Amino acid sequence: MGRCRATYESKPKDSESSLAKALAPEEIRRGDFVTPLYVISEWPSWFWDDDALHSREEPVRIRSTPAGDAEPMLVRRICLPFVLVKTPTGDERTLDVRKCRLARLERKFADDSRRAARKASRRLMKMLRRIR
Repeated sequence: MGRCRATYESKPKDSESSLAKALAPEEIRRGDFVTPLYVISEWPSWFWDDDALHSREEPVRIRSTPAGDAEPMLVRRICLPFVLVKTPTGDERTLDVRKCRLARLERKFADDSRRAARKASRRLMKMLRRIR
């Protein structure tokens, strides 16, 4: 079944999508909204029995996606390889860019996502107060 011409040609404003841009450490700027694309963990090579692939002195690096949701964090300060970020809940933490790859998020997406996280946090706090 075909669409009418007016419906087919009109696009809702909210249907636009954007892409997160993977950043090199030197591309990170104060005021950016970032989130980890992947994290790198290191394990001793003796965890694996295959001595042919890994020498015993070299750690084995494993790349994985972050455990939690991709929360947009605001870059507060940079002292490479460390980046001080502020989470949507207001907490601050330090990221080591040697152990994670960051992506820059579109500002509109980050603002909407942070607002939703703050609302959810407030709802959770209200529920906890009721329980007490």
